Amino acid sequence: MQPNILVINPGSTSDDIGYYRGEKAVFEVTVRYSITDLEPYEGKNVTEQIPLRRKLILDYLIDHNVPLEEIHAVIGRGGFIRSVEGGVYAVNDQMVQDLQSGRYGGIHPCNLGGILAREIAQYAHCPSFIANPVVIDEMQPLARYSGMPENPRLSIFHALNQKRVARLISEKTERKYEEINCIVCHGGGGISVGAHKRGKVIDVSNGYEGDGPMTPQRSGSVPGAYLADMCYSGKYTRKDIHLKMRGKGGLVAYTGTSDVKDLEEFISTGKKRPGSLINCSPQQAKEAVDAMIYQVSKEIGAQAVVLEGDVDFIALTGGLMFSKYIPLEIARQVDWIAPIYVFPGSEEKDALRDAARRALQDPSIIKHYS
Repeated sequence: MQPNILVINPGSTSDDIGYYRGEKAVFEVTVRYSITDLEPYEGKNVTEQIPLRRKLILDYLIDHNVPLEEIHAVIGRGGFIRSVEGGVYAVNDQMVQDLQSGRYGGIHPCNLGGILAREIAQYAHCPSFIANPVVIDEMQPLARYSGMPENPRLSIFHALNQKRVARLISEKTERKYEEINCIVCHGGGGISVGAHKRGKVIDVSNGYEGDGPMTPQRSGSVPGAYLADMCYSGKYTRKDIHLKMRGKGGLVAYTGTSDVKDLEEFISTGKKRPGSLINCSPQQAKEAVDAMIYQVSKEIGAQAVVLEGDVDFIALTGGLMFSKYIPLEIARQVDWIAPIYVFPGSEEKDALRDAARRALQDPSIIKHYS
């Protein structure tokens, strides 16, 4: 009998949740919180939103006639805990404490996944898990060198979706993930490109902390000396610099918007929709988008070097790959390396469900955080 699993994937202003009774999806929904909902929590630790989000999830279970006692496991998106290897982890007291404190990288909404999973699982008297959190670290030793011993390269990336897509394509080609080499690019508000070698991500661009290509909202790697000059120029606060790196960098800095769909429409028609934030010409917008694509393709090429040219396939995934232009242009630049597979959007919810199912079917794979 297939287990019944509740999946919780929190975001900044939404929760992506699903409940599966065996193979059947009882419900799959993305719940968006309004400004009014979140206003009382402005400026506060995101963990103070736990009661609001927990109640909403429990209400959905009630509305769909799901008794808590029938749930076999609850799994949440993994957050910023200490660096761990990939796999399925039981949520325990130490993990919850680290997620709540922000000890390893601050308080991000994804930290709520493990906490919410644990709390609802306690009501249901069932196990709670996370799987392949953003801080998976399987990097080989040489990949950690940055040039500054005090500032090593870190592994923070879209691990859940990258590994899920790599597994799906491996299965499609009748091979095991642990037997292939591939490059996976997750493109969204952040972009990460990873070299997967025999089931381990041995090198990856840390798009969260200023590494790799620029993105719709992030600057990516920038010239270090001039960045240092900016920091000490007196023109910018620490917060200003961080926003330039993550939030107001990349496409939004060059074009006024991080909405790629809006930009592509503007490029093709020359017309701005009502309320558009675009502040450049169509030619400038196209060049900025092409520059992002160029940088992504360069990073894919770099990861091909990491794998010494032994690449079975390249996977392009994430929200940016819904574009009719971006994946085709990336493929044009890198398809000489290996076959290209495009998986638009995110496989995170399915990845979490499958991880929980594997853990229940084979408890020996469950890892314990300490």
